[in-house]
Amino acid sequence: MDEIGEVTHADEQQEDGAAGVRWPLWSTWVRIVVSESDLLAQARELVTDHLGAVETACSRFRSDSEIVALGQRQGRPTEVSPLLAELLQAALTAAERTDGDVDPTVGAALDALGYDRDYALIGNTPTRVSVVAARPANWSMVTIDERTVTVPDGIRLDLGATAKAAAADHCARLVTQNLGCGVLISLGGDIATAGPAPDDGWQILVQDGPGETACQVSVPAGGAIATSSTQRRRWTRGGRQMHHVLDPRTGRPADTVWRTVSIAAGTCLDANTVSTACIVRGRSALPWLAQLGLPARLVDHHGRVRTLGGWPEEPRRVA
Repeated sequence: MDEIGEVTHADEQQEDGAAGVRWPLWSTWVRIVVSESDLLAQARELVTDHLGAVETACSRFRSDSEIVALGQRQGRPTEVSPLLAELLQAALTAAERTDGDVDPTVGAALDALGYDRDYALIGNTPTRVSVVAARPANWSMVTIDERTVTVPDGIRLDLGATAKAAAADHCARLVTQNLGCGVLISLGGDIATAGPAPDDGWQILVQDGPGETACQVSVPAGGAIATSSTQRRRWTRGGRQMHHVLDPRTGRPADTVWRTVSIAAGTCLDANTVSTACIVRGRSALPWLAQLGLPARLVDHHGRVRTLGGWPEEPRRVA
């Protein structure tokens, strides 16, 4: 298995008339499964176009992206595209909901740790990493008024914790609204659905990797699942293991209390916001999750599985 949140619907025509396809993007895989096989090509075109727009808006690794240009404005208010405004507002909302655990101002910290290019291009390096006691930047320093955004000089944004999940939600809605079919969109571990689901729901296999404990869950129409992981997107910097989920208060990779956290919710953005915050919070995520009441599956660094909120041990609906 190449990713967490594996879709058990195979990537070819199904007996029930559904069909799927997948392709690589952003150092992960895009998957589409539609309920009507003759609509697959059109669905892929819609999804490809939107994901291209997302990349142009907020890729840290493209010199021509809007978010890179925004970081070069030296604190001056800047009008951005409707898409970037939407994605940035989603990131700031996630930061507010999680008391700053999911923070879009970690771009410079990620750069300092070596994640300054597409993950596929990152190599191990002996460069030493200095301990960062605190970062001067935080999400509350970024302001947005409709489409006018102000980012203080020196802050580099990274929307990786929310933009992919928001894109999955948007793509699912886009396909259903335009084609009228049921659809499942998977962007790595971020899975969104829209329209009618199969009779037994969308079947998702949640597993850290081959040979690991697995759980198959059934997601009803409109449901979503997101998984955040410290096992993927890892590299070595100065002899130290790094991963991409940072604790915004230190600018360093969060302690690996949980190697993966999977959350079921009404939207992929909500699910991913909570799963990422849980990685950052460590053990203190458990009472927070109990308050939220969302179905959750947490795997600690020993591989032990903890479930909350009705996450099933056997296949049954989780949302």
